[in-house]
Amino acid sequence: MKSLLMAHVLGVTVWVGGMFFAYMALRPASVELLETPERLILWNGVLRRFLSWVWVAVLLILVSGLGMIMMLGGFAKVRWPIHTMFALGVIMMLIFGHIYFAGYARLKRYVAGREWPAAGKALIQVRMLVGMNLIIGLLTIVIATLGSMHH
Repeated sequence: MKSLLMAHVLGVTVWVGGMFFAYMALRPASVELLETPERLILWNGVLRRFLSWVWVAVLLILVSGLGMIMMLGGFAKVRWPIHTMFALGVIMMLIFGHIYFAGYARLKRYVAGREWPAAGKALIQVRMLVGMNLIIGLLTIVIATLGSMHH
């Protein structure tokens, strides 16, 4: 159980921590320091690398979470915080899928074609969805922490 929990926390740390860094530090610095084409090229490269790690994190989170639930006796045996975390995690994964297969796919295509206005719009969509996922992720961490205090 401890190794599953460790894998779970590491996956969450990579994903939510990465979104926090990107949204709260990298984005404002890139807006302040770079012109639009360079900023879009930077974000294309950053997202290519980060989203690859998010795939790993999602797999870790999903497998370890389901493993822990099964070790606790299945969904019928776990309390509401676990159900809530699972539901919010699935929502985050669906949003991530949309980011990857729609928003980031468009950003990549537009940056490759040097279509800066379209790339900018794609990046705005990605940023909004990452912001939503960041809020959901932080909320999930709060629920996990408060839920674990009621044992």
